[in-house]
Amino acid sequence: MQPEQKARQTIDALLIAAGWQVQDYLSLNLGAGVGVAVREYPLATGGFADYLLFVNRKAVGVIEAKSEGTTLGGVAEQSADYLEGIPPRLRYDRQLSPFAYESTGTETFFRDARDPDYRSRRVFAFHKPETLGEWLAQADTLRSRLRQLPSLMTDGLRDCQIEAITNLEQSFARSRPRALIQMATGSGKTYTAVSFVYRLIKFAGAKRILFLVDRGNLSRQAFKEFQQYVPPDDGRKFTDLYNVQRMTTNSLDRVSKVCITTIQRLYSMLRGEAELDESLEEQSLFETGMDLEPPREVSYNPHFPIEDFDFIITDECHRSIYNLWRQVLEYYDAFLIGLTATPSKQTFGFFNQNLVMEYGHERAVADGVNVPYDVYPIRTRITEQGSTVEAGFLVDKRNRKTRAVRWETLDEDLSYTGKKLDRDVVAIDQIRTVIRTFRDRLPMEIFPGRTEVPKTLIFAKNDAHAEDILEMVRQEFDKGNDFCKKITYQVKKAEDLINQFRNSYNPRIAVTVDMVSTGTDIKPLECLLFMRDVKSRNFFDQMKGRGTRTISDTDFQAITQGAQHKTHFVIVDAVGVCDRDKTDSRPLERKRSVPFDKLMLGVAQGQQDCDLIVSLAGRLARLDRKLSDADRSRIEATAGQPLKQIINGLLDATDPDLQIERAKTQFQTESPSEAEQDQAAEILAEEACLPFDSPELRQLLKELQSDAEQTIDRVSADELISAGFDAAARERAESLVQNWRQFIEDNKDEITALQILYNLPYGQRQLSYDQIRQLAEAIQKPPYRFRADQLWQAYEQLEVSKVKGRPEKILTNLISLVRFAIGETDVLEPFAEVVNRRFETWLAQQDGLGRGFSPEQREWLVMIRDHIATSLEIGSEDFEDVPFNQKGGPLKAVQLFGTELPTILTELNQILAA
Repeated sequence: MQPEQKARQTIDALLIAAGWQVQDYLSLNLGAGVGVAVREYPLATGGFADYLLFVNRKAVGVIEAKSEGTTLGGVAEQSADYLEGIPPRLRYDRQLSPFAYESTGTETFFRDARDPDYRSRRVFAFHKPETLGEWLAQADTLRSRLRQLPSLMTDGLRDCQIEAITNLEQSFARSRPRALIQMATGSGKTYTAVSFVYRLIKFAGAKRILFLVDRGNLSRQAFKEFQQYVPPDDGRKFTDLYNVQRMTTNSLDRVSKVCITTIQRLYSMLRGEAELDESLEEQSLFETGMDLEPPREVSYNPHFPIEDFDFIITDECHRSIYNLWRQVLEYYDAFLIGLTATPSKQTFGFFNQNLVMEYGHERAVADGVNVPYDVYPIRTRITEQGSTVEAGFLVDKRNRKTRAVRWETLDEDLSYTGKKLDRDVVAIDQIRTVIRTFRDRLPMEIFPGRTEVPKTLIFAKNDAHAEDILEMVRQEFDKGNDFCKKITYQVKKAEDLINQFRNSYNPRIAVTVDMVSTGTDIKPLECLLFMRDVKSRNFFDQMKGRGTRTISDTDFQAITQGAQHKTHFVIVDAVGVCDRDKTDSRPLERKRSVPFDKLMLGVAQGQQDCDLIVSLAGRLARLDRKLSDADRSRIEATAGQPLKQIINGLLDATDPDLQIERAKTQFQTESPSEAEQDQAAEILAEEACLPFDSPELRQLLKELQSDAEQTIDRVSADELISAGFDAAARERAESLVQNWRQFIEDNKDEITALQILYNLPYGQRQLSYDQIRQLAEAIQKPPYRFRADQLWQAYEQLEVSKVKGRPEKILTNLISLVRFAIGETDVLEPFAEVVNRRFETWLAQQDGLGRGFSPEQREWLVMIRDHIATSLEIGSEDFEDVPFNQKGGPLKAVQLFGTELPTILTELNQILAA
């Protein structure tokens, strides 16, 4: 069978699955169904259309079929010729048949010629004929309507929400298929989403919108947001105007305008499963190890056609959403909108670098949307060094599952490190020491003068660890069960406990593993106690986000009696987790030892370094949380501008992006030099610090601060002591890695190998050896002159724990370097090891399927594996070369594997080198 014939068979099957009747021209019967796809239809201009599509007897579009592997970017002209050649008597409105597909069966492009500035887009399969008929019946297309949205009514919206919605709608107007909104935790991402969802339904005529989360608890929260939302142009609630379905079964309510579900359930639905165990939706995708699994593949499901949703919103999903579940997201022909507080490089890549809103923690603090945080470390000997129990002592042995305890006398010394705590070994006194220190320091240092324990969330390593902490908290604080509760996936009615923790006086302390770590809104929370480490930067930032929420003074005082304002929160770090905190959500306070009045005097005298300015912004943001409206008016009258504007000006002066933009304007150049950027930064700093030239303003702020701020004796964070390369070597390594990342960024659309690794979806990343060789030649050219071994060594110096092995000098290791640099993999390892791991998994799968191999066959499979590891692909012609020709060559290969040989080669090419 010829490749194009094979492709047409696949296309026929996809059309039939989507509800089309597929016919040959000589067997034409337009009454056979709503939609009829006629093969080889003669055109008025001569020639034949591969497929002419009829809906209700009118020609509405065409399909240009190509063999698998054909690139479709240049095929649109052929399908356009088909559209022009449709006889006028057959056309939908005698003028235009607008729909065009180009397809190989494995890849399909689609366009609607009625769209403004129409362009082809990749679709998973074909649309149903009924859908094309509905679209033709509409006065204009969705993309046309997105260019005609009315002005945004800003009542009830924060400035950051207005900016996010405005920028998103501008992205829609440009037909950008994906957009990312980054907004700090607590800044109202979900409310923003509900606001633009309302506009998309009412003004753009969106058929249906999917709201995706990664946990059942978050779907319930989102549903409440829709229930409570009252649009500014209508006094009724959203759910009174439109149906909203929170999916608890694998059935889609097609009268709903909004569907809320987890991506786990969506995958189950597309797989055709009757139902999904709801417990599988309750655990967050953070830290489940799912990144290590192969991506979830789906096939077309006629019960859920690709046009079911016009827009898909993914809310605070772990980066595995865009890797493990990527095909699930790409199944629908829909605009994709990501909402996140903590985007990773993978997230940026998935959304095509289309960041329509960037609103970080520091800006949210300056605007009073978030509160800042301080870090209070607690270090103990056992936590850091572990301990030794000498032989002869009696120890408990506790069953992990049943928690039953037996006693045993040690025959030899038991030594353990801090890393084994609460996993292999439970040191009761280590838990007691941390909790007792926390208890004693709360009223003296952490929250001086407090008589009530602030709302505190303790993060444990696992459920058993949480149980031990729960018991110790109750003992050390001399309190009952209501004072401290455990909220984990193992606890029944955990949702009720979360509501109590959020809205009631008790519990004062909650212990969790990760159920309350992401997305859950606990506004009165003031203290996070980490008794577990966190490896994921995104996950850690999400956990910190539980404390950033603001709360009104009235609501706060009702929950925490004796307190006046929530001005900040405190991370109590008992395991050194903050030593590895590299997120952009860092403390604003960097000059803790400098008094407030000295900070102001310093900037007034021209001491305008970044740390000084940021520290002053942090102090002012905290002060602003305590001020009355009258106090704010006094400041505005003295300074000539509101305090928030002063704070934002200080932060703007330290923003590298704004410094570059200022330099571009000031020096009339698109590429300002470092010296010009430095000069622009100095001017920004001078302008931001101008208000503090006024002694009246400095005195007023000092007086207000003295009235509001309590004196706190804080403990500094432990100093990290490194063992390894000197500072100069590390600086060189950092420079090399930065240049490498910049090279990838600059050339991701120019060099074929980078285009494939960066842009193509899973299953289509088939690299060739020539493409990798082209990349190898490019990196060796001036000005970079990169060498793979030097890059590998630089990563070893900077991130030794993430680098495995020293590779041989083979070109395919460039794939590992690129994937590590763009954040697609967390570990840098030789490409051959990746191939070998995939090979072993494939062998195990074959054994499980009863497809065993003889020792001689396995020897050949290993040779095939090694060839792919160095050359990326293998064909039957390669059997004529070493080492295959030394083992019998092509004839021996056919003798060993028979008719299965082509299938095996195809499978290994796809699986090992993807």
